[in-house]
Amino acid sequence: MQGQVLKIFSDFYYVDTQEYGIIECKLREILKKKEEAVIVGDFVTLEAITKDNKQAFIASVQPRKNFLSRPKVANISQAIIVSALKHPDLDYEQLNRYIALCEYHKIKINLCFNKCDLIKDKEIIEEIKSIYEPLGYSLFFTSAKLNEGFKDIEKILEGNISILCGTSGVGKSSVINILSNGIFKLEVKNVSDKTKRGVHTTRHCEIYKISQNTSVVDTPGFSNVKFNFIMPQNIQNLFPEIKKLSNCKYTDCLHICENDCNIIFNIDKIASSRYKSYIKFVEEAKEYKKKIIYEGNKTESSSKYNKGVEMVKISGRKRMQSRKVLNQNIVEYEE
Repeated sequence: MQGQVLKIFSDFYYVDTQEYGIIECKLREILKKKEEAVIVGDFVTLEAITKDNKQAFIASVQPRKNFLSRPKVANISQAIIVSALKHPDLDYEQLNRYIALCEYHKIKINLCFNKCDLIKDKEIIEEIKSIYEPLGYSLFFTSAKLNEGFKDIEKILEGNISILCGTSGVGKSSVINILSNGIFKLEVKNVSDKTKRGVHTTRHCEIYKISQNTSVVDTPGFSNVKFNFIMPQNIQNLFPEIKKLSNCKYTDCLHICENDCNIIFNIDKIASSRYKSYIKFVEEAKEYKKKIIYEGNKTESSSKYNKGVEMVKISGRKRMQSRKVLNQNIVEYEE
C-alpha cells in the first residue's frame, strides 16, 4: 500500500492512503539510519499493516519530485511566501532569504503580502511591485482580518500542493483558515506587544487537504536561514536580476568590488534591498567555502549492500573489534 506523509509527530508518521484514510506509522530500522530521513510530503510504501488498518510500518520512500530543506517538505507544487506589511514590519532581507531558498530548490514562487488593512501609506505596495513584479513572481495583497484579496490565491491553489512559509506572526495559519472556507480552524495568536515579533503557534509541518486534488502546507515560522551550504559564486543564481546581468569580464566575479564588473556598472537596475541581501548571502557562503577548503565535505554512508540486500551499517563507535585485533593489541603492565 502507498500513501503520502501528512505530518510527523514525535516518532509517528501519519500517512494518507486511498484505501483506508490516515494511518499511524513507524519507520523500519533501515530508514532510520539513512542520511535522508522521511519528511512531510514524501510518498511512501507501507507494510505490516494491522488488521484494523490503523497502524503500519513505512518500508520505503519513493523518489521525490522536489523538496524544500527549510522547512523540510517534499513533493510540493509551489511556494507561497507570506509576509506582513505591518505588525511585524516587512523585513526585505528575510523575504529575500525565503525567495533565494526557493530559487535554490527550483520551486515556483508566489508572494503574499498580508495585513494590508494596517497600512495607511500605499507607497509601500508600489515599492514592492517595482521590486518583485519584474522578477516574474506573482504578487497578492491580502487582509486576513477583513477577508480580502484571497480570490486570486484560490485560483492558483487548485490542483496543487502549496506550501505557505514565512516568519512567525505574518498570518500563515489565518490565511489557511480562510482558504479552506472554514474546513480548518487553526490556532492563531497576536504578535507580542513586548518583542513586536510573532509568537510560535505552528510547531510542525502539516499538509491540509482542502479538496481531493488541492492541499496546503502550514509550516512553523523561522528566520535564521543562512546560505552557508553553497559556494559564493553560485549565490548569483538565486537572484534572477543579477544572473541576467552577470556577463562580467572574469568568470569568477562575485559582483561586489571586482574590476570590470557588469553588475556594478548596472547597479541602478537592481533594487538596493535586493543587492544588500545578495552581499550578505555571499558573505555567508564564504563560510562554507572555508569549511570545504580546510575540512572537506566527505560523509560516510549509513547503509551498505550485502548480496543485493540493503543493510544498516554499524557506526565505528559501536562496532566491536575483531578477536584477532584484540589479541594483537599490546597491553602495558605497570611494574
